[in-house]
Amino acid sequence: MYTGNPDVPDDVFADVLSQIDDFVRTRVVPREREIMATDDIPADLRAQAKDMGLFGYAIPQEWGGLGLDLVQDVEVAMALGYTSLALRSMFGTNNGIAGQVLVGFGTAEQQAAWLPKLASGEVVASFALTEPGAGSDPAGLRTTAEPADGGWVISGNKRFITNATEADLFVTFARIPDTGIAVFLVPAGTPGVGVGVKDAKMGQEGSRTADVTLDQVRVGPEALVQGDGYRAAMTSLARGRVHIAGLAVGTAQRALDESVTHAANATQGGTPIGEFQLVQAMLADQQTGVLAGRALVRDTARRYVTGEDRRIAPSATKLFCTEMAGRTADLAVQIHGGSGYLREMPVERIYRDVRLLRLYEGTSEIQRLIIGGGLVRAEQRRPG
Repeated sequence: MYTGNPDVPDDVFADVLSQIDDFVRTRVVPREREIMATDDIPADLRAQAKDMGLFGYAIPQEWGGLGLDLVQDVEVAMALGYTSLALRSMFGTNNGIAGQVLVGFGTAEQQAAWLPKLASGEVVASFALTEPGAGSDPAGLRTTAEPADGGWVISGNKRFITNATEADLFVTFARIPDTGIAVFLVPAGTPGVGVGVKDAKMGQEGSRTADVTLDQVRVGPEALVQGDGYRAAMTSLARGRVHIAGLAVGTAQRALDESVTHAANATQGGTPIGEFQLVQAMLADQQTGVLAGRALVRDTARRYVTGEDRRIAPSATKLFCTEMAGRTADLAVQIHGGSGYLREMPVERIYRDVRLLRLYEGTSEIQRLIIGGGLVRAEQRRPG
């Protein structure tokens, strides 16, 4: 049973969440069109995010972070999801898939060297796992790490790496011949590390992804994160999937709110369209999905923290919530009619932004395989 986070009591967290929610709604929401037009997060918003500790909210307090657990993390994710998803992307890798590898698997020396800088925002970390031929399945990695002169030589290509263009550290996954997948901490300035141009994406303007090449990159023995690299990847991704689900719920809530406001005020033939039963039916479907998603995210986060389920439930939650967010955004555009297709409307941006949620940190198809395969294997292992 989840009994709370002893490092961040409920009353303290309530204040933290209130500040984040206020920042999102009063500082970021009014500038969403600016973010979209410039494809960048304004410097003053980045600075305020640093001052608020958002680059390290999920990093333990001993390393300078806020120390939020996953139950609290998903509440933050739902608040951040209410605005442009690029905001969360700016510090998401520090708190999530990259930072959590260091939190869970780094040596004391590695944690001391990097986690305080991640928590303060001095360093941006990227999670260099995905490759041109290996996306949702890390078992297909082709990047190699060969032992040399007491250290390692890493070679390979990475694809769709979030924050690559501004990263100071690449948490890099590579295959050691005859051993398996390992994780290396590769500073961005290491000779042989190359970063491509920023990807031009369908949505999530202001977020940065790019290719990363590793051409005979030499690192010392201290760069190797000890333990099973495949397990580190899967553990970090499972936690991240619950976070992404929370983000999806926050985005869906925004789409619903925009839909309700439009339905209550837009008229057709002098009648508010919200009085038409077919529009009410669409609003009902949106509300039902958001309520179900929020309850599922909260339950899964608790089960993750207690250790009850860290595999099937995270995948099921990401699958349901990201698919739900897509449906909710689609209905939002439909409720807005032709105006919902205009770039100036928030629902148009939301419609494009949420499409990525079903792709990164494991596609919907991969989640279904994890869920279905996990259920079958659990039954096969059952005695008798």
